[in-house]
Amino acid sequence: MLDVRRMQVLRAVVTTGSITAAAVNLGYTPSAISQQVAALEKQAGLPLLDRVGRGVRPTVAGRLLTEHAARITDRLVEAEAALADLREGRTGRLRVRYFATAGAALVPPAVAAFRARHADVRLDLRLTEPDDPLAEVEAGRADVALCVFARLAEPPRGVHVEHLLDDPYLAVLPRGHDLARKRVLDLADLAGQPWVDAANPPGPCRDIVVDACAAAGFTPNLVVEADDYPTAQGFVAAGLGVTIVPKLGLGVVHPGVVVRKLRRPEPNRAIGAAVRVDTLTSPAVRTLLSALRTAAAG
Repeated sequence: MLDVRRMQVLRAVVTTGSITAAAVNLGYTPSAISQQVAALEKQAGLPLLDRVGRGVRPTVAGRLLTEHAARITDRLVEAEAALADLREGRTGRLRVRYFATAGAALVPPAVAAFRARHADVRLDLRLTEPDDPLAEVEAGRADVALCVFARLAEPPRGVHVEHLLDDPYLAVLPRGHDLARKRVLDLADLAGQPWVDAANPPGPCRDIVVDACAAAGFTPNLVVEADDYPTAQGFVAAGLGVTIVPKLGLGVVHPGVVVRKLRRPEPNRAIGAAVRVDTLTSPAVRTLLSALRTAAAG
C-alpha cells in the first residue's frame, strides 16, 4: 500500500518545484526528502519526478499521486474538524455547497433561520462554482448542495433532489435600446443582436440559454464573455450587446440597463437542493431544507 506520509512529501516537492524548498517547508533535510520520494517511487514502480535545471517537475505518475495526495489532505482536514467538534461539545457539522447566485439570494436567509434552531451545529459553507455542487454530494464530500438543472431528472444513486423554485430568464437590454419599448419580448426578437455571454463557463445555465435560442430558431451571436451576471450587465449597459439572465441573478439591476420578460419560449432553470439520502432523517438537514424552501418562496 502507498505510504500517505510519503505522498504528502511528494506533494510538497511538486508544489514548490524543488526538493530543497520542500525540505525547508517541512523541516527536513534535502537528503531525507529525496529518500522519501525514492521510497515512494519504489512503491509506485514508476518515476515520479524529472529534474529540470535546479528544480524538479512531476512525471505523469507524479502528477497523479500529487492529485490524490491533495484529496487525502482534504479528507484528513475534514476528519480533524469532526474531532474538534466532538472535543468542543458541538453536536455535529453540516457541509453545504452552493453556486454563486444561490449564495447571494437563498443561502444567507436560510442559514440565519437554521442557526436560530441549531446554534450547536457547525455549518461548513462553500462556494463550488464553476464546479458542479452536485458532484460534492455524490462523492460524499457534502451533505446538501444547491444545484441548477435544465430540468429535474432522476437523481444519481444515493442522492435525493428537492425542487426549490423555477427561475425564469429575463432579457437585459441597454437603456434606450429599440426593443426596450416592448414590455414582453419574444426570444426571437434578440436573434439579430450582438450578445454578451452571461453564462460562462459552460454548464447547465449556458445549456438552457443555447437550447432556448435554438428552439426560437437562432444561435446567439456571442461577442463578449462575462464571468458573472453583474459583469454581464456592465457590458450591456455600455452598449456592447444584449443578454438574458435568470431572475435570481438580477439582485441589483445596473442603472444603465432595462429588464424585460421573455416568451416563445421563456427559458427557465430549475433550482434544487441535492441531499445525501442517508442524511434525510437528520433534524439539522430537515431544518435546513425547510429554511431553503422558505427562502425560495420569498
